[in-house]
Amino acid sequence: MTSQALRGVRVLELGQIIAGTYGGQLLSDLGAEVIKIESPEGDLGRNPSVAPYHGHSGLFLTFNRSKKSAVIDLKCEGGRTVFYDLVRVSDIVVDNFRAGVLERLEIDYPRLSAINPRLIQCSITGFGSDGAYRDLPAFDLMVQAMSGHVAITGEPGRPPVRLGIPLADLSGGGFACKGMLAALFERERTGRGQRVEISMYDAMLHLLTYTATMWLTNGELPKPIGTAHEYMVPWQAFETSDGYIVIATREESFWCRLCEVIGEPGLAHDPRFATNALRVENRALLLPRLEEIIRRRTVDEWLEDFRAVRVPAAAVNNLDRAFAEPPVAERGMIVEYEHPEAGRVRVPGNPIRMSRVPANAAAPPPLLGEHTDDVLSKVLRLSPERITQLRADGAIR
Repeated sequence: MTSQALRGVRVLELGQIIAGTYGGQLLSDLGAEVIKIESPEGDLGRNPSVAPYHGHSGLFLTFNRSKKSAVIDLKCEGGRTVFYDLVRVSDIVVDNFRAGVLERLEIDYPRLSAINPRLIQCSITGFGSDGAYRDLPAFDLMVQAMSGHVAITGEPGRPPVRLGIPLADLSGGGFACKGMLAALFERERTGRGQRVEISMYDAMLHLLTYTATMWLTNGELPKPIGTAHEYMVPWQAFETSDGYIVIATREESFWCRLCEVIGEPGLAHDPRFATNALRVENRALLLPRLEEIIRRRTVDEWLEDFRAVRVPAAAVNNLDRAFAEPPVAERGMIVEYEHPEAGRVRVPGNPIRMSRVPANAAAPPPLLGEHTDDVLSKVLRLSPERITQLRADGAIR
């Protein structure tokens, strides 16, 4: 079953590692043809020491499923000529190069749009292609830290904590996907492509949402509060006898039900805790009492009783339990493919569901240069003799 949502859309992916490949993964999951244009050394994400699995990188196995790989040396004039020919018959070029690299390789937007005015070029940068920080390294940890996310993550009085996932890299790729899709839609109206630029720093600032609004508008500087909530109590993780659960009593009705389940109905009407505003004001009094009660029973015991009366609560799962929850199987959120060298690989599935288009089956990520000849012969219709000559000239591998 092949998704037809983006059938016929061809993407040339110059991106590497995560920020430059995640957007392409999202597009390939929706049916686009994504061709990785790799240097002879390959995508840096192929480094087998990163999330090692049977001699391959688990990172690469995740972000490059269902793509093709063509090795073209863009530092070589013959390689650039081949790339230009591919640009003529493609819709999108995406990269996450450092500022200035596109110009040095002679593949910047003015040059490529002159070849194909319908082309969309998307660049993912750390801090923008110009400005004071354009040349700064933009590793995920740096962008998380500089954008304020690390400072507000973790427990009070403890050292700062990075998010458990590379959110800065992922946000760059995720917003790149949105930008590319929007540009494709706009091209349907105008017939012309355009350049799309995503700054990972911009994306991370955007994801601060109302926390940033309160600082920018009201001067409230947030602090790390663990799993707790600035404006709601109780809303956090609690230790049980065998693990942790989170409880989120957003409405007063939830608070009253919680008090009934834990055997303390009087708390619901205690003048110190009768409203959320009072509970926020008196959290130092309330929380130790709740913590002592919650520690008496197991995660599953509490969840059974909370769910019976619709108190919002959930287990704090590690991945073993997260991927064992019923929605995972119900919605097909584990997909697998057979890699020719690494064997069976299981990865998180595509979260996008469409009523008329089936989900795209996952195919393994490409070996380095696996599709070079296939792309040149089928996409560019080059003869075997011409491909052999390009290989002899060092333009392709």
